[in-house]
Amino acid sequence: MDANAQQLQPFDDVPDTTSSTPVAAIEGTKPNQPLLPPANKSQDKWQQIGEQVSQVLADLPDNIGKVFNQYRQLIITLVLIASAIVTGRVFLAILDAINDIPLLYPIFELIGISYTTWFVFRYLLTKATRQELVAQIQSIKNDILGTQDS
Repeated sequence: MDANAQQLQPFDDVPDTTSSTPVAAIEGTKPNQPLLPPANKSQDKWQQIGEQVSQVLADLPDNIGKVFNQYRQLIITLVLIASAIVTGRVFLAILDAINDIPLLYPIFELIGISYTTWFVFRYLLTKATRQELVAQIQSIKNDILGTQDS
């Protein structure tokens, strides 16, 4: 037991690292700088960082509003382009799923060919029916744009 008690006693030749004065490593050289700053400075720095972060988070809604107001047209354009791309991809996926159903693809193809044939015979063969088609297109265009052409 005496051997264990001797090992637990502090050594007299170990320098005291808790003091605020640096200890010289070798006689005649500059003293060593402390490796870590004092605890109160570290806490002050972390406190400043915490205040800055909380200030940025508090100002975040205002900053987002300013950016949106400044770049409103660009943001709306980008959202519309992205939504058009997503809509196109979904539409193509639905068409691909429909094409995988047996007999549905040939039926839709037949319906498309039949409608195209009817449209050509109805509107495109004679001059009078072509003028009727142009008048209908102009009427729809005026309804959408809200203008009246004579």
